Amino acid sequence: MKENHTDRYRHHIRMGQLQSKAAEVNEEAYQMLDTIINRYLQKHKPVNTNSTMEMWKLREQAKLIAEEKCMRQSSIDFTNRQVSGGSCAITHSRTTDNVILTAGTDTGEREDFIMREIREYNMNGTIILGVDNGYGNVKTAHRVFQTGIMKCDSEPVLTKEYIEYDGAYYIIGEGHKGFVADKQEDDDTYIMTLAAIAKELEARGLTEARIHLAVGLPLKWVQAQRDSFKRYLTRERYISMKYRTVSYLIEIVDCTVMPQGYAAVAENLKDFMGMNMLVDVGNGTMNIMYLNNGRPIESKSWTEKLGVNQCFIRIQNHIMDTTGVKLPEEIINQFLRKGEIDVSSKYQNMVKEIAEQYVKELFDKLRDYEYNEDLMKLYVMGGGARMVEMFGKYNPDRTTFNHDICANAKGYEYFCYMMLRQKMRK
Repeated sequence: MKENHTDRYRHHIRMGQLQSKAAEVNEEAYQMLDTIINRYLQKHKPVNTNSTMEMWKLREQAKLIAEEKCMRQSSIDFTNRQVSGGSCAITHSRTTDNVILTAGTDTGEREDFIMREIREYNMNGTIILGVDNGYGNVKTAHRVFQTGIMKCDSEPVLTKEYIEYDGAYYIIGEGHKGFVADKQEDDDTYIMTLAAIAKELEARGLTEARIHLAVGLPLKWVQAQRDSFKRYLTRERYISMKYRTVSYLIEIVDCTVMPQGYAAVAENLKDFMGMNMLVDVGNGTMNIMYLNNGRPIESKSWTEKLGVNQCFIRIQNHIMDTTGVKLPEEIINQFLRKGEIDVSSKYQNMVKEIAEQYVKELFDKLRDYEYNEDLMKLYVMGGGARMVEMFGKYNPDRTTFNHDICANAKGYEYFCYMMLRQKMRK
């Protein structure tokens, strides 16, 4: 910069910003370095997995390539930074290992954008992997499967959706686990978490990984169950299992437990200006939280047992009581997801009636917690957001719906990453 952009260099010196701008670039470079190294190692595997020397050579090669890219890109970044109103902005885009990185108006926005695009949070060779253990579905950043498992003594014949672990076979997505306030009361949640890890690693093209688990609990249960839930999920450090006949070797390094709902929007808190009510409608529970200019109000957060499964049960019971017919689960689930089903108008009208009653009850509950659309905006997410959008009465100009069922899992990864980064800086 001193040689090629003299005016800009002098401006930074005059404003006392040269050191801070250099530090910003340096921090980004380290993050970029980790990303490139890990992606290189994902693509290039040692011929002999037991050879320490071969693995060391691969890592050194990855490091050299990554350092060259980072040095080149960091130099470009530093010389292209412009100062405007005390904020730093990158005015160009850059390509790093086929990932396009753009920047915002300050360091925080720039880092946030980078993280959104990379979508792989890595700390010193440890992958931060989010798992949302819902009552209806288990979600990761890239995978979703129905909450339910069935243990078998022998290898299943009719499905490949199973994991082999500790001498037993577990069919994944079989049946539906009932609502339980404590997810640690049996081994089901643990096994489904292992399945979620295997599915997510498959999506990322990995069979071995050091993992920092990022998980969540309903808002009002986090404080009471955080420590015990962490111990439950980290009871084994080294895990060997098979999914779709592929072997996976996993090291669970640590686990961070966060509040559901809030973690999903933590990446975009700057968008929540004024008063907002955040509503996460899951299968078993509904979490409610107030945000004031993006800041959560801890005293105004609640968990209600008013999830989509309650609507499911009411539909099934109403039709059974009225007609004597048991409507198949698949048909009801299709309706709850899309709002339409291929049945006669008689059944359609009954299902729609119950759904409308459920959503009305949901809004009544929100008003119990002082929801007022004239004073605040409403942000609805979770598996039940589609139902609220289809059957609710609301102001569309002051209501936002997030239909990404994986939003919590993605949010856990981001929130956990930022928490760990903050700890490192202290």
